[in-house]
Amino acid sequence: MPIYMDRHDVAEEVTAEIVATIHKEDLRIQHQYCCKGLTYWYDDIRKTAFCLVEAPNKEAITEMHAQAHGEVPNTIIEVDASIVESFLGRIEDPAKSQKIELNIVNDPAFRILVVLQLFENELTTVPDNKLFTLIKTITEKNEGRLIKNSSNYLLISFTSTTKAINATLAIKKVFSDSNSNTQQLCIGVSAGVPVTKEHGFFEETIKTAKRLTAISKQQIVITSEVKELYESENLNNRLESEEIKTLSLQDEKFLKGLMNYLDTQWQNPDLGVDDFCSHLGLSTSQLYRKIKSVLHTSTNNLILEYRMDKALEFLRRKNKTISEIAFETGFNSAAYFTKCFHKKYGFSPSSFIKNA
Repeated sequence: MPIYMDRHDVAEEVTAEIVATIHKEDLRIQHQYCCKGLTYWYDDIRKTAFCLVEAPNKEAITEMHAQAHGEVPNTIIEVDASIVESFLGRIEDPAKSQKIELNIVNDPAFRILVVLQLFENELTTVPDNKLFTLIKTITEKNEGRLIKNSSNYLLISFTSTTKAINATLAIKKVFSDSNSNTQQLCIGVSAGVPVTKEHGFFEETIKTAKRLTAISKQQIVITSEVKELYESENLNNRLESEEIKTLSLQDEKFLKGLMNYLDTQWQNPDLGVDDFCSHLGLSTSQLYRKIKSVLHTSTNNLILEYRMDKALEFLRRKNKTISEIAFETGFNSAAYFTKCFHKKYGFSPSSFIKNA
């Protein structure tokens, strides 16, 4: 059967003991709905609880909760158990103390996510094994979990904001010490919970961290929430480092609106500045200033770079012709696509396919 994670936003007076009692009630009647409660996470600070349940469908989970205690979930998404474990460290209840009847779990599912994105002046193979080993060692030393790694992308999960920041600073240093001028490591740090709305597992947090990597190739870019969490963990000592740039809440909101729109419109060959202005409610000059201030680029260049990244994904799959890729990524002609690709990477799309 599929596995789901649901989210409960609980009242201020709810405690970890109450949530443990509710979980116990679910387990008592779960067989009536062909469900199996695997575990849960509870965050007393943010007043959220997340249940991991094996069930025939979402409706069965809602009905089970309604019958057991009446606390139905706000949101339910289907998840992969191995991915849940990679982010959160477990997919079953922690061992219960033999001295207590309830298995009280006060274990937040909130995580600090770090995206390491490698940008290259030319398409070459990524970080050597020695560098990757150093990154892995730093991650483990700071109690991080390496979730995903590919040729130019790494995703790491941390429970501690302080350790996440310490790890990113150490990684940036070892990369700078061992790297040539052809590669730039961009780092984005965001924070959040596994289920927000009807999105994938940690999807919103990962998306934010990825977008932050495009802001600066010289600094680690973090959200204002990450900065506040770090300072709270460190007795309100200010996070001050030339290596770190904090994005303001206003700029975060702008970036989210801008990129969410681009996510839906990038294949439109006629997409232009006026479309963004109309969607975001900004004048041409306001849009120019905001994009220049936050992303240090122009609107047209942002669209082009986005399309080139998507084109690379298609080219790596090797299941479409160059002409098909050109038109699917919003270019009006294969010739113009090839010209843009060669200008960015120094060789043609066909050469890339041949050598990939």
